[in-house]
Amino acid sequence: MKTKHFLTLIDLKSEELHDLMERTRFMKNNMRSESHSKLMSGMTVALLFEKTSTRTRVSFEVATSQLGGHALFLAPGDSQLSRGESLSDTARILSRMTDLIVMRTSTQERLLTVASNSQVPVINAMSDDFHPCQLLADIFTFIEKRGSIRDANVAWVGDGNNVCRSWIHAASQFGFNLRIASPKGYSPDTKMLDLALGKATIIEDITTAVTGCDLVVTDTWFSIGQEDDKIKRKEAFSGYCVTNELMSAANSDALFMHCLPAYRGNEVTADVIDGPQSVVWDEAENRLHTQKALIEFLL
Repeated sequence: MKTKHFLTLIDLKSEELHDLMERTRFMKNNMRSESHSKLMSGMTVALLFEKTSTRTRVSFEVATSQLGGHALFLAPGDSQLSRGESLSDTARILSRMTDLIVMRTSTQERLLTVASNSQVPVINAMSDDFHPCQLLADIFTFIEKRGSIRDANVAWVGDGNNVCRSWIHAASQFGFNLRIASPKGYSPDTKMLDLALGKATIIEDITTAVTGCDLVVTDTWFSIGQEDDKIKRKEAFSGYCVTNELMSAANSDALFMHCLPAYRGNEVTADVIDGPQSVVWDEAENRLHTQKALIEFLL
């Protein structure tokens, strides 16, 4: 049977993603189940991380531990990659010794190289292009709080980055409407919008994008590797801060999400992220539960 990888949300069928949401709910509600603690007995996950991480690393390590497996963390200087060994050779070796590879890297091409040379499943734990594991947690959090996300209206405010691109994939896979408000020059590629099958649109006016929405989502203006561009980005994104005034344009029971880390006073004000509409802490915790369901599915 062909090895199944999870590099983007569209690597799985819509039905499979919905099943993952149901399995996540079960695993979260039965987190200390003895049967779960043996699912990965004798198995090892290689965490090949070329970028810094808090939530992603912790959630995958804890998920592996709670499923009864062992996580092996490899930072950039911990392998022969730092001495010039090819990524394809590294993937071949890791996949002969471990049962799953979780990679956090720069370009999507690096993930594709690992996947094409691996005998075991490969998970995208974030690339410059996509962050599908984050979206599993985000969608589950909405379902947990409000029920089905189908036909809901979601507003993305800010950079058309890797998380935004995964939201575009999610819109088509889960059947909701995504409105994207980004400064000129920072919107996602129009080719990405075509993948959403009419479910994602770019709306220039930020208030119009948020009006009547069930969920407002944002992210940092400065993704990993963009720190040298902070002054230019801060100027471009001024006016794209999610405030209580902006949230008031959304539905009264609208939720607020942020994948974190957050920079209060830039992309969101403290009174929003720490306020009653914010579900960012549940969203962060749910990384653990959705990734446990994903690991089970792939293995």
